[in-house]
Amino acid sequence: MAGRASEPEVIWARPERTGRGPRPAYSRADIAAAAVRIADADGIDGVSMRRVAAELGCGTMSLYNYVPRKEDLYELMIDAVSGEYELPGTPSGDWRADMLALGHQTRALMYRHPWLTRVMSAAYAFGPNALRYLEHCLGVLAPLDAPPGTKMELIAMVNGTVMATVANELAMAERSRGLPWSEEREKAVRTAYLMRQVSSGAYPRLAALLSRAPEPGDADEVFERTLRRVLDSFAGPGGSSGSAGRDPEGAP
Repeated sequence: MAGRASEPEVIWARPERTGRGPRPAYSRADIAAAAVRIADADGIDGVSMRRVAAELGCGTMSLYNYVPRKEDLYELMIDAVSGEYELPGTPSGDWRADMLALGHQTRALMYRHPWLTRVMSAAYAFGPNALRYLEHCLGVLAPLDAPPGTKMELIAMVNGTVMATVANELAMAERSRGLPWSEEREKAVRTAYLMRQVSSGAYPRLAALLSRAPEPGDADEVFERTLRRVLDSFAGPGGSSGSAGRDPEGAP
C-alpha cells in the first residue's frame, strides 16, 4: 500500500498520473465514476482502492499512481457529482429565490447519492465543479449588501442545513426499515406515550404548545420553511435583501 506523503498536497494540482510510462489508461473522471457507482450501490463503506481498481480492471497498486490517498478519491467523487448541478448562466437577481433553488438541488443530489452526507465534511472541495458551484453562488449573492465573509457564511450555512436535514431524513428512513413493525405503529405508540406524559401536568409549557401547534407538514414543506428562515436571517442589517445593486467585491 502506498504511504502517506510527507507534505500536504492537492489532488487537483497533481498531473493525471505520476511516473513514467505510456499514456494513462484511465482519467480521473473514469476513476471517480467507478467509485461513485460503488458508493451509490453499496454505500461509502463499500468504496476501497481495491474495489475501485477491480471495477476499472486494473491492479490496486496501479490505481495509487493516479490517486495516492483515499481522501483524494473522496474529493474526486464529490466533484464528480457536483457536476450534476444545473446552474443557469445568469442569476435571476433575487438572491433568496436562487439560493433556495440551489438548496433544493443540493437536497435532491444528496438523495441520489446518500453517501455524500458521510464525506462532505471530511473532504475539501477544490475541484473544478465545486469551484464552479461556488462562483455561481457568489454571482447569485451579488445583490446582497454584505461583506464577502458573510456571503461565504451564508453559502456554508445553506449547505450545512441541507446536509444535516438529509442526513437526519436518511437515518430515520434507515431506522424504519429495520423495525419489525410499521412506522405508523411506532409513531402511534410514541405519540400516545408523549400525550400521557404531557397530560400529567408536569410539563405545562409543552402542553400549551401542543394544544395550539398545527399538524406538522410533510418533509418537503418543513425543508422549505427551514431554508427560507436561514436565508431570511441574512436579510437584516449588514445583509439587506436588495434585488439589485453592486457587489461589494466589485464584480459586475
